[in-house]
Amino acid sequence: MWSTENMIPIQSTPENRTMHRHNTARYYAHRVKESLTTRVSKLICTIVLALLFIAGIISFILWLSLRPHRPRVHIEEFSIPALAQDSGFLNMQIIYNVTARNANQNIGVYYDSMQLTVYYQDQSIVGSPVLSSFYQEPKNTTIVAGTLSGATLTVTSERWQQFMAARAQGQVVFRLDVVSVIRFKISSWDSKHHKMHADCPVGVGPDGLILPIYKDKRCPVYFS
Repeated sequence: MWSTENMIPIQSTPENRTMHRHNTARYYAHRVKESLTTRVSKLICTIVLALLFIAGIISFILWLSLRPHRPRVHIEEFSIPALAQDSGFLNMQIIYNVTARNANQNIGVYYDSMQLTVYYQDQSIVGSPVLSSFYQEPKNTTIVAGTLSGATLTVTSERWQQFMAARAQGQVVFRLDVVSVIRFKISSWDSKHHKMHADCPVGVGPDGLILPIYKDKRCPVYFS
């Protein structure tokens, strides 16, 4: 057991009080410094994150505005008048009208070539280049129209009988494939060449005219 008689009390002297005040002042100064450092660090982090967020939004908007959209291809007209005649094999011709729409706001499209091929049951019956190279302005539509006949057609009498059998069922369904080699023009920069396919199913009725469900139909477009 310790006796209170052996304990030596610490005297509060002016020197001790001064040292205590100095230690307390240093402690609070250190706390204030830490607090300011933390606040400055948080402020800097907030500013950096805000700048990154704004830069991300600007980049996304620029990407949306500069990202090229594929041309939109629609079938306006497609007819085979000879299908309305039982003996129309010898004077068969295909009349077509297709539109290519550049829906981009600030991006032009160069068409270096365009080839149109008509298929029946995945067998080509005619194929021909339809346009020479041309440039399409933004928000512009180009009409591709013409007639395919004569030596360009590879329709045999057996194939014609297949047409007649399908006509008896109410419609003859073909596939129109429009193949183009295109480049996008963004300001003064031209993109690389892209081979674009517009794959358009189209059906004609017993009168040889395009059926309403196929008219003005947008064709699936893909690159290869």
